[in-house]
Amino acid sequence: MAKIKHTKNELKAQTDALKRFQRFLPMLQLKKQQLQAEIAAISAKLADVQEREAAARQRLESWVALYADSDVSPEQLVAFEGIKTTQGNIAGVAIPIYEGIAATPATLDPYRTPAWTDDAQDMLAALAALRAEGEVLERQRELVREELYTTGQRVNLFEKVKIPECKENIRVIRIFIGDEQTAAVVRGKIAKGRTPKKEEVTE
Repeated sequence: MAKIKHTKNELKAQTDALKRFQRFLPMLQLKKQQLQAEIAAISAKLADVQEREAAARQRLESWVALYADSDVSPEQLVAFEGIKTTQGNIAGVAIPIYEGIAATPATLDPYRTPAWTDDAQDMLAALAALRAEGEVLERQRELVREELYTTGQRVNLFEKVKIPECKENIRVIRIFIGDEQTAAVVRGKIAKGRTPKKEEVTE
């Protein structure tokens, strides 16, 4: 604990700091609860996307044999170019919001490619979109978790360090000032008792 001055100015500074910490603490606690709720919501969305991606992968298994018997590879059917996102905000945290993917289906020659390749293109694009959405959701959760960690640290700092520290400082300063005032009164009385009385002048 830092050394403090036992003065009225320091008492006021500590009292003001205590009021400030006590005012901010409920806001930090509320933000912590909001972040926890957002993480739960993002995790639920991510689980849903991952479940749909797993189902899409399972459906894609039926095409594997067709790829083996064909000169067409999955990489040739769709060119994946990136993920489209916009910026959003959750409880003061800047996060990416999934908007879609940039993907270009290959131009197919209907006379040289099997009929199933059109459906395969759609399926591969859908699978890429689900994977991309999952990546964005994972990034959202990561960012919100980082903010939750920081907010949790601040809550603990206020609850367990700053507020108790201010209260203890205020207690110590008040005791010191009270002792000083008592000592001053005692010194005053002693000094008054030692002052010689003026002799009365008689005519």
